Amino acid sequence: MTAIKHALQRDIFTPNDERLLGIVNVCKAGKKKKNCFLCATVTTERPVQVKVVKVKKSDKGDFYKRQQTWELRDLTVVDAKDASKENPEFDLHFEKVYRWLASSTAEKNSFISCIWKLNQRYLRKKLEFVNVNSQLLEESVPSGESQSVAGGDEDALDDYQELSTREEQDIESMMETCEYAISNAEAFAEKLFKELQVLDGANIQSIMASEKQVNILMQLLDEALTEVDTIEGKLSSYEEMLQSVKDQMDQISQSNRLIQISNTNNNKLLDEIQFLVNYMDLSKGHIRALQEGDLTSPKGIEACINASEALLQCMSVALRPGHEKLMAVRQQQLLFAELRDTFARRLTNHLNNVFVHQGHDQSSTLPQHAAELTLPKHSPLHRDLLRYAKLMEWLKNTHREKYEGLSRTYVDYMSRLYEREIKDFFEVAKIKMAGTSKEAKGKFATLPRKESALKQETESLHGSSGKLTGSTSSLNKLTVQGSNSRRSQSSSLLDMGNMSASDLDVADRTKFDKIFEQVLSELEPLCLAEQDFISKFFKLQQHQTPETEELDGSMPSRTPPQADQRYALKDTVRLMMNKIFQSIEPELNSLIALGDKIDSFHSLYMLVKMSHHVWTAENVDPASFLSTTLGNVLVTVKRNFDKCISGQIRQMEEVKISKKSKVGILPFVTGFEEFAELAETIFRNAERRGDLDKAYVKLIRAHFFEGVEARVAQGVREEEVSYQLAFNKQELRKVIKEYPGKEVKKGLDNLYRKVDKHLCEEESLLQVVWHSTQDEFIRQYKHFEGLIGRCYPGSGITMEFTIQDMLEYFSSIAQSH
Repeated sequence: MTAIKHALQRDIFTPNDERLLGIVNVCKAGKKKKNCFLCATVTTERPVQVKVVKVKKSDKGDFYKRQQTWELRDLTVVDAKDASKENPEFDLHFEKVYRWLASSTAEKNSFISCIWKLNQRYLRKKLEFVNVNSQLLEESVPSGESQSVAGGDEDALDDYQELSTREEQDIESMMETCEYAISNAEAFAEKLFKELQVLDGANIQSIMASEKQVNILMQLLDEALTEVDTIEGKLSSYEEMLQSVKDQMDQISQSNRLIQISNTNNNKLLDEIQFLVNYMDLSKGHIRALQEGDLTSPKGIEACINASEALLQCMSVALRPGHEKLMAVRQQQLLFAELRDTFARRLTNHLNNVFVHQGHDQSSTLPQHAAELTLPKHSPLHRDLLRYAKLMEWLKNTHREKYEGLSRTYVDYMSRLYEREIKDFFEVAKIKMAGTSKEAKGKFATLPRKESALKQETESLHGSSGKLTGSTSSLNKLTVQGSNSRRSQSSSLLDMGNMSASDLDVADRTKFDKIFEQVLSELEPLCLAEQDFISKFFKLQQHQTPETEELDGSMPSRTPPQADQRYALKDTVRLMMNKIFQSIEPELNSLIALGDKIDSFHSLYMLVKMSHHVWTAENVDPASFLSTTLGNVLVTVKRNFDKCISGQIRQMEEVKISKKSKVGILPFVTGFEEFAELAETIFRNAERRGDLDKAYVKLIRAHFFEGVEARVAQGVREEEVSYQLAFNKQELRKVIKEYPGKEVKKGLDNLYRKVDKHLCEEESLLQVVWHSTQDEFIRQYKHFEGLIGRCYPGSGITMEFTIQDMLEYFSSIAQSH
């Protein structure tokens, strides 16, 4: 506590001209302990001000600061809590009550005692001390002294000392010998002065009486001085002798110091030499491997890897100050640079030759894989090249321009190889989709020697105008099934290309689905394998760090450098993949266009398959080349699907009824049933089920009255709808004629049978469903009647059956079953 008191006096109170008289270590009672100090201070200037100051450590904990100050005159009550027991708690009542807990009872008592003294000395208003031991206050200021203390200064409070018992007795005996000691103090003082002079005279006489002894003492002193001179002479001679010894020892010490410096320098020089030898020396074996090592054998590649890593370590060593000025170091650096350039040139030439050879290699062309429609696998090449991965990393760190040149060379030649393979692969897929003859397949088997013939054959599939023809000499006509009455009614619905629905059957569509799935299944592993190889071979992997782990959860306010590097690596891989597989997207779009021309319903298959593969690719890597490419192609497929649905809607709107057929089902109804059956089969458990549901909504809205509502929604006034050719009064009469009461009742009877077939045997459930169906039909009837009244006012056109007729239909059908 003394050290703290001294520090507080020096750092806080002395600069403010204050003296620290009392201190106690406290914390607020009943709260979490945050210690501080209560200090009792007085100013050094007049008039004296007495304060209680609260001091605490700063948040950094390296210095103290004043936190709060109270004037002692504002203090009203000091409550010690308990006068009989030791209790460290006490309260100070200023403008409000402050409750404190001292570190010890002794400190609390000392502080309260100090407050008592200061109150008695400086304040006219006396404080109220509650629950304070009276003995503590009596010990603080003796009785009768308060008035004298009040008129002095603060030093008297600290320097006051009581007389001892013996001193009191001597004064009392002296005063008893003189009767007027109390009544006449001046006479008593004069008497004491005279007695003191008598004593002084006696002392002088005693000293003069001892003159003989003084002379003897002086003689002894003279003899002592003579002896001292003799000793000083001897000491001088000894000092001269020691001085010579000292000079000799200084010389020896200087010599030893020089020897020590020399040894230290030698040790440091040895350390520097060992450092240079250990870190800047390349073995002859490594030098030989860099200059002429075999880059074709596994053993030679391993030796080159070890040598290149050793060279990189030698070139990367952090030289100490002054090393670069050494001739040997400069020579080694020149040697390392020459070895680096030589090996980088050898490695670049070798890998360039490998890339060029692979780009021109015809051993992996497609005819070997044509029968099963598969793409050649490049895993052997990847496996062979991955042996050079560490060397590519070394090249990336030492010769960035050569590394980038190799990257461009690899992309250039591999793009040519993949372009040939992918083009041939898609040509085979197109021929299989169109259904070629054995002669055409035989021709394709000799593709390397007759590529132009294949081009002519595939071009005959498309024609210059983009239409598919089936009359070329090399292709068979598509196999067809005998058409029945139901297929003939919906032929116009399915004729979205130049081929009619009668030319297609379920087997053809299943065959197309398998071919399209095979194409996507072959492309996916091919792209993933190449992307994985590029990342590993060119060292473009994304290394996970604590900073990048934060991006996967909560992103920090500033993107860390590691995250920027990761995005740069992703972009590099994606750019390389785009150049290598630049033919995939146009070939896929061409294949999709062909499938759509063969049969517009193929867009349903393609939408489901393509969506599934896009979803799979995005789960692996949403930003990968495969995911991006398939996503772009999926847009084309979705556009074809929408076009197919639009064609269906257009044919519904433009349907023409033969004048001879008075009763029957509209042709597009049968076509819609076939479409729905096929779509439900394709989209079962598919991710794009929502697109089919939206298509259903669009198709259902394509009857006559929905067309009227669509025109009104587009802004046509209701009374002007009848002036449009497709929705005039004559067309309305035709539509109403097609729905006589007899046909409506027949349709309702068929509906009841279907409902009864799909519901359980619970009769009440069937009744509920049939009643709800009746309400819905009545609601639609009223809606159409109201639409006719608003859009065809004064025409007198109404339905051929009434609501009462509908109620009778529903009732009779329910009773008959």
